[in-house]
Amino acid sequence: MLRPASLSRDLQSDHSAPLLIHSLHETRSSVLSLAASENYIFSGTQNHVISVRTQVLCHARQLTCNGLLALEYAKEKEWLFSSSGIWSTVSLEPLYVIDPYLETGAGDLFSIVWSPSLQTIFIGCQNTSLQCYPQTGRGSPDSDGSSVAPVPQAFLTIPPSNVIDPAHWGYVYCMVLLTGSNDAIQLATGSGTRPLRFLWDCTSNGLKFNHEFTCNHGAILAIVARGETLYAGCQDGYVKVLDLETKTLVRTIIIQEGVDILAMSLMGSDLYTCSANGWVKRWSSSFDCTASWNAHDGIVLSSIVTKRNGPQGGYCIVTGANDDHVKVWEINPPKVTMDEGNDGVTSLTMTYALSKFVSIPSVSCNASNREDCRQAAIWLKKCLGQLGAHTAMLPTGEGNNPIVLATFEGTHRSQPKPRILFYGHYDVIAAPPKGWTSHPFTLTGRNGYLYGRGVTDDKGPIMAVACAAAELLSRRALEVDLVFLIEGEEECGSTGFGETVRKHKDLIGDIDAILVSNSTWIAEDRPCITYGLRGVVHCAIEISSGLPDLHSGVEGGGTTEPMSDMIKILSTLTGGQRRVQIPAFYDHVRPQTEEEKELYKLLSEVTHTPASSLASRWREPSLTIHSLEVSGPKNATVIPGTVKAQVSIRIVPDQDLDTIVKSLCDHLKYSFKAFQSPNTLRVNVEHTADWWLGQLDGPWFQGLESAVQEEWGIEPLRIREGGSIPSIPYLEKEFGCHALHLPMGQSSDQAHLPDERISLVNLHKGKAVAERFLLKMANK
Repeated sequence: MLRPASLSRDLQSDHSAPLLIHSLHETRSSVLSLAASENYIFSGTQNHVISVRTQVLCHARQLTCNGLLALEYAKEKEWLFSSSGIWSTVSLEPLYVIDPYLETGAGDLFSIVWSPSLQTIFIGCQNTSLQCYPQTGRGSPDSDGSSVAPVPQAFLTIPPSNVIDPAHWGYVYCMVLLTGSNDAIQLATGSGTRPLRFLWDCTSNGLKFNHEFTCNHGAILAIVARGETLYAGCQDGYVKVLDLETKTLVRTIIIQEGVDILAMSLMGSDLYTCSANGWVKRWSSSFDCTASWNAHDGIVLSSIVTKRNGPQGGYCIVTGANDDHVKVWEINPPKVTMDEGNDGVTSLTMTYALSKFVSIPSVSCNASNREDCRQAAIWLKKCLGQLGAHTAMLPTGEGNNPIVLATFEGTHRSQPKPRILFYGHYDVIAAPPKGWTSHPFTLTGRNGYLYGRGVTDDKGPIMAVACAAAELLSRRALEVDLVFLIEGEEECGSTGFGETVRKHKDLIGDIDAILVSNSTWIAEDRPCITYGLRGVVHCAIEISSGLPDLHSGVEGGGTTEPMSDMIKILSTLTGGQRRVQIPAFYDHVRPQTEEEKELYKLLSEVTHTPASSLASRWREPSLTIHSLEVSGPKNATVIPGTVKAQVSIRIVPDQDLDTIVKSLCDHLKYSFKAFQSPNTLRVNVEHTADWWLGQLDGPWFQGLESAVQEEWGIEPLRIREGGSIPSIPYLEKEFGCHALHLPMGQSSDQAHLPDERISLVNLHKGKAVAERFLLKMANK
């Protein structure tokens, strides 16, 4: 089942849709464009007619002309620009005819804007060109407000010197004029293909290319701007929110997937989107949907916000569609309230997104959940995209779950930015219902904790770091590139992860440091940083007689039993005091330093656990026999023909992984050979992962440590763990940089167990720590 991907909350009420003031019919004619002056509403139609209505909605007249895909009102001139000419909005008579370069070769004129300060018309053409015509000094007419109808004075013929061809690799569907804080004029243009050359500097000498944004959702069909924020409406129902100062993508709004957005308008901080299914929606500054209504029985092609004349005053949004109607809706400016600020908004977004993420049972080790895992990857890709990242899906081979790659790009600058890779996993362990107080795949809040499978391992930390990046983007404070690499096979061995990363290394890019958040604290109330993990070797041992299962009352004593051989061979692996008996096993174990002994002493006081116990679990190697499995019915009278055992070894610095694997296999084979048994031994090393030890004296670790201390108000504990995360040492070696491990949850979070949880305080402070860390590392 496809799950709704939008992170925008539905904040509509029963009375949120605006009131329809008037519906105006255009006989057998689509409404392609709209403009409004103080006295008139102008609608450009398919019948090559500009319909003019007074603000009190009485029909005034029709102006016949060609090319009505775009209309633009120039208030200071009292002119109406259309795709074919200029009209007086006082006399409603033509002033000029626009003659583009190449005339009909330019094709339809899709978009037009007027710059009062530059006295220049900018035109976007079907033939992919941008054209402009400077009015100043050319004998252009100035309206004196007279009611006398002027005679068209000239053709405005655009010279080839005022043409950029091609400006895009597709039709120039839309454009908007921007004025920066230093009064610099820029033009943003949208096209039908990508990459999209988007931003131009407007000078007295013409247009100069400034910046190119990319869009992964097809053609850009509508653009509006407020201040230095640009909204680009795309095919397939997406709006890209771009910050012009930092030249970054800060958010993606999913309006309705698969439905094109053909027009947009702004009323203060409220964004109105008009879609091909006839619906208009209103979005708040926090990107939440506050109103939606079925405005037309057809494709909404145009919209404009204007003031209302008359005693009522106020504002209205005018919409036009291919249902032959212009409709006028009463709207109100957004209310000014004491809101939560950006941090409050992204915190709400974080928990809302986490509830959706947890609801997907992405259990990677169950074949029945394979499609759920794929849906989790699709959802996560869309989620990170909405938060401001550029996203992609990396296949990991047939039968394996894909990797989600998402890059939050920091502010564009001349010097290279640090690039940090955040590693995590969207797959979870199975969650049998026994032992759960609430449904494992329904995020449930109780007593300051959020409960649900994956909430601490690892979906909660993923959302916290992603929302930290989104928060910094919204504040124009993200000065690093943060690359998310989220896999879906971590809980069952990271199958295909290494090969996929190696294959797509150029797409991932250079990496300066790796951040991981995939574990918990050692206690309840003291933050920690993990700086070490043991490695692991998982081995399957099988001993078989080659015979069917036998009855012990018939064959007992007359055959060499595989179970007896298995017990003997397993007994050779460990001796007294849990010492591993594999030859040379301990030769390269790094001795414990005095500094480590002091650290374990401190940790012992915090956890009330003997220091020797902590050391043996974290920094000493071990061997574990996990299970025995027999063929046959498993009753007390059967001699099984085959016996299997699962064994694992945990390795530590400075043991060599390949050497330990070879030593284990050799030891098992030599020991079995000494039995002189007729049975057959098979040894299969199923999975390995190297140990990992962080660099404690490096700037990255120190930056993370100080970020934790500043947020929590106490120095974090430095801890190690006895478990393994295969991807950490692999990524370090692959990208040639150091990894950092920031645990977010508490020791009681029940990862992999019933009632898995994470504290709301830990989740929000984890996000804040990530923000502080990214800010600190901007200049490293």
